[in-house]
Amino acid sequence: MITAKHLTKSFDGYNALNNITLNIEEGAVLGLVGSNGSGKSTLLRLIAGVYSPDEGIVGINGENSFDNPKIKSQIIFLADTPYFFSGSNLKEMANFYASMYSTFDYNMYNYLLSVFPLDESKRISTFSKGMRRQASLICALSAKPRYLLLDEAFDGLDVVMRRTLANLIFAAIEKENMTVVIASHNIRELEEVADHIALIHKGDIIKSGSIDDLCSNVHKVQAVFNDGFDEENLNGLQIIKTEKTGSVYQFIIRGEKEEISQKINSLSPIFTEYIAPSLEEIFVYELEVAGYDVKNIEQ
Repeated sequence: MITAKHLTKSFDGYNALNNITLNIEEGAVLGLVGSNGSGKSTLLRLIAGVYSPDEGIVGINGENSFDNPKIKSQIIFLADTPYFFSGSNLKEMANFYASMYSTFDYNMYNYLLSVFPLDESKRISTFSKGMRRQASLICALSAKPRYLLLDEAFDGLDVVMRRTLANLIFAAIEKENMTVVIASHNIRELEEVADHIALIHKGDIIKSGSIDDLCSNVHKVQAVFNDGFDEENLNGLQIIKTEKTGSVYQFIIRGEKEEISQKINSLSPIFTEYIAPSLEEIFVYELEVAGYDVKNIEQ
């Protein structure tokens, strides 16, 4: 299990992470969502042991990651800009990974070469952005780490390759019980891969949980009422946001759908419609509740 407790990290007086506490279960896929500069990459680097925390602890199964070769041997971290040795080709980088990770599997490497059609003898510096990303993923997945940390894993990949990567991750989880953490500012990319999501903004975790729980607990309701309707009649419901267009009210309400339906139906509405909000919409609502200006947040 990956554990972070009261984790804080600052750079030149700027708090990249503020007292973060987070547990990531074995075999899970956690998506870290947030705008640029929200703290996603910093958290990945702390888990990987690249950075040392200013306060708090972070590690694997009770052992700190930083300056710990035993723990680091179980982790592969791929940064948003993949790094390769100058002038190297894919075969040479694979051999390097094999020298660092005893779990490196050349059979898997050869299989991945058939999935990602790259020339292993060609200099990686000549590859496109997407091809470099594929090369880094080939090396990482061939090493069969217990913990795979990916920063903007899908960046530069086309639709087919994104789906291929997702399937490879699922297969590794099933066969190796690999734990995966993927950071992205694109929520839609993570919905198909992650089973848990954490929303990070300005160094804080605003919301986290399984996708099913996050989506089932927030509802968008449109309703039309008879004249004389008073919003105070909905007191007792956890209303996140209310908008009115003409005679149509739109409510964003947190809670159980049955309880919400009973309360609204008791007011004898002329019309009601329940619309399942997207995960992206839910996070926008949560940020608004937390007092953040979502207009200035990249989605």
